[in-house]
Amino acid sequence: MSSFTESGLVKKLLELNPSQQSIQTLSLWLIHHRKHHSIIVKTWFKELQKAPTSKKLTFMYLANDVIQNSKKKGPEFGKEYENYLLKCFKHIAQSGPEDKTIHSLNRILNIWGERGVYEEAKIREFSGALNQRNKSPGSITPVVEEKKRKSEETVEPPAKSHKKPKSGSNKSPSDKKAAKSEVIEVNGKVETHVTLSPHLPEGDPPEPEELIKVIQDLENSASSDAVVRERIANLPPEVSELSALAKLEDKEAAMQLAMKVNDAIKILNDYNARLASEMDDRKKLTTMLKDFQREQQELLAQAEQRLQEYQDKLTKIKEVQKEVRNHMNNLPDLTFLPDVTGGLLPLPSAGDLFNIHH
Repeated sequence: MSSFTESGLVKKLLELNPSQQSIQTLSLWLIHHRKHHSIIVKTWFKELQKAPTSKKLTFMYLANDVIQNSKKKGPEFGKEYENYLLKCFKHIAQSGPEDKTIHSLNRILNIWGERGVYEEAKIREFSGALNQRNKSPGSITPVVEEKKRKSEETVEPPAKSHKKPKSGSNKSPSDKKAAKSEVIEVNGKVETHVTLSPHLPEGDPPEPEELIKVIQDLENSASSDAVVRERIANLPPEVSELSALAKLEDKEAAMQLAMKVNDAIKILNDYNARLASEMDDRKKLTTMLKDFQREQQELLAQAEQRLQEYQDKLTKIKEVQKEVRNHMNNLPDLTFLPDVTGGLLPLPSAGDLFNIHH
């Protein structure tokens, strides 16, 4: 990749366009030069302020791509952008953006909230700055209201509180956004890039670590809990047989049976809730596996295509190599040429001429 200069960064930001390729290419270049994160973010904010209103959203898509794709290599960009984002959202809100721009930025904030990119308090602060203008009802759903609505619609399983909810598994089709990995080439260097900007195609393949964690958690699922299943199997038969009521002779016996029934109901309710939660988790895992498999198939197809391209290139280079060798073999051997100097001494070198004068 080309070396980093501030003037070079300004030029690239001026050339930035809303296309996926343009955002990805510049994002990879910035992440590659992450040791300059401070000057990069400062320059980014300065150029965003100068940019026309229609281009400010593209700057935000770039920031979103850099923040999320740089997390694996270090937190530098996330922390540095955090120092500017509040001012950035205030600036955009005051620049008279269209409603669709505000809506797209709210989608970015929703994604940051769902993926834990920034703390919820920060997301609320950013959302407040962005949505400070008076809007007609229903034109924009701020992040806090959106999260509140989702929480009201979602019933949390009673006994799987340690589970981490998977983004994208319980969303409506309109809310589910893309996070697609692909191999792209930047200045001759091939890298795998995860597309995270919310304006890109749908599909949310999980990270391998996330997939592994879900599978490991399911190893301790309700269906594999032999202790509880044994307790259920050993419940006294009278708690599930109506005929036992006919054998009750006094109130004390009835009270004892009632206690046994209540205990059995509690055990079964808790276990059934865990099984229902496990079913949801397995459905989510099925979706994650499908998305992960689809992504791997796409990456495989891209790798095969790339391999074929370079094999073809190697074949062409070998053909050139063969032609060069044939050409070299057809050149005359200068050692067999006749002596054209006639026995004369060779001309003196430049060094010899200077030595003669001295």
